[in-house]
Amino acid sequence: MIETSDKTNLLEQTNYHYELQDVKEPNLYRDIFDYDSVPKVAFNHRRVPMNMPKDIWITDTTFRDGQQSRSPYTVKQIVDLYKMMAKLGGPYGIIRQSEFFVYSKKDREAVEKCMELGYSFPEITTWIRATKKDFRLVRDIGIKETGILVSCSDYHIFKKLRMNRKQAVEYYLETIRSALEEGIVPRCHLEDITRADFYGFVVPFVNEIVKLSKEIGVPIKIRACDTMGYGIPYSEVALPRSVPGIIYGLQHYSGVPSELLEWHGHNDFYKAVANASTAWLYGCSAVNCSLLGIGERTGNIPLEAMVFEYASLRGSLDGMDPTVITDIARYYKDEIGYDIPPMQPFVGSNFNVTRAGIHADGLMKDEEIYNIFNTDKLLKRKPSVAVNKTSGLAGIAYWLNEHYEIPTKYEIEKDDPMVEKLKNWVDILYVDGRTTSIANEELEQKVDELTGGKGLEHDGRRKKKSGK
Repeated sequence: MIETSDKTNLLEQTNYHYELQDVKEPNLYRDIFDYDSVPKVAFNHRRVPMNMPKDIWITDTTFRDGQQSRSPYTVKQIVDLYKMMAKLGGPYGIIRQSEFFVYSKKDREAVEKCMELGYSFPEITTWIRATKKDFRLVRDIGIKETGILVSCSDYHIFKKLRMNRKQAVEYYLETIRSALEEGIVPRCHLEDITRADFYGFVVPFVNEIVKLSKEIGVPIKIRACDTMGYGIPYSEVALPRSVPGIIYGLQHYSGVPSELLEWHGHNDFYKAVANASTAWLYGCSAVNCSLLGIGERTGNIPLEAMVFEYASLRGSLDGMDPTVITDIARYYKDEIGYDIPPMQPFVGSNFNVTRAGIHADGLMKDEEIYNIFNTDKLLKRKPSVAVNKTSGLAGIAYWLNEHYEIPTKYEIEKDDPMVEKLKNWVDILYVDGRTTSIANEELEQKVDELTGGKGLEHDGRRKKKSGK
């Protein structure tokens, strides 16, 4: 049968219908995942079209997946982070939803306190075990949507659930119906989709979900979960690892619209952000993230990364306030006691810090030379330098100006006597065997020593910078 596609406005064949392949033995893709080797990336040279949705957004799993790899947050910490997340997402709700656990009394207290805030965004959703008891619990709290696990690879169906594919589909559909009977809209989490038989199980199963959704008139979301981080963003990669192929297939062969598609990825192979952006580009409206990327094993897609990916792809922040990212990072450090890796983009202490003297010299002339964007404006973080054996005169001068917030017209130049004295002191430290950068506190102490405890003056008595 040939029909005109609403998406492409072209005549397309619509007679592709994939039936469930109820195999006797699991398909574990041993040619790709032989376990004793690094998983292979296979290409089949099949391309699918980019199909960026009209609207894209971010969803959050900080209080669900993000709590599976660290000590649980306190109720106060959850509420504080939720408030900051709402501010970060802006008035248009680019951070659309946040999912919570509701198993314990503390979990439920956190949900209730966040609900009391009355925010439209992020909408509070949950993730629960697929039991009638848990569905009723969610309903009684007043939550409208919940995630349920519908694992789709044969690793999970045969090895974990001890079922065959047909049994799994029947069990999952019964679970979805149970949620709907309790008045809860299920969000189906297709766990381990990047190791699943896409046309033999995933598409036929999702077709049944879509059929059920149409019968009852309730939209059911599909979350494609790259549980092990096996997803590949490259064009022409073969399934099951192809992110473009997965998103295209769910739309083209199962008829799942963009607004009901969500990508959830992990960072085991450093591809979490690239895969999430690819999901957006090929037709998925939502990408599921966690603050600072904290999550199972190597973590989830960092939410703050997708804020900037959104701005890069859309050309606008659309009301998001990225300066809140710095507030969130400070909260993790000061209130939660979490050690953020210093080199982590946007939030690490070394994110926009340079150690090379030649770079510091460039920063002094024009910070745009060595800073990725106006980090002071977008993140409330001025570019800075760390003083070490390679900083040179320029690096020390830049540190003094930035650390002491010296006005532009009184900035210290690299030929200033104070800079030369500090440079000689730094050189001696490294000649004597020092290997680490010099802490700000050490530099402050030395400045006090060199100035007789007076510190740096910048009230007009210091020589003005040349040309200023």
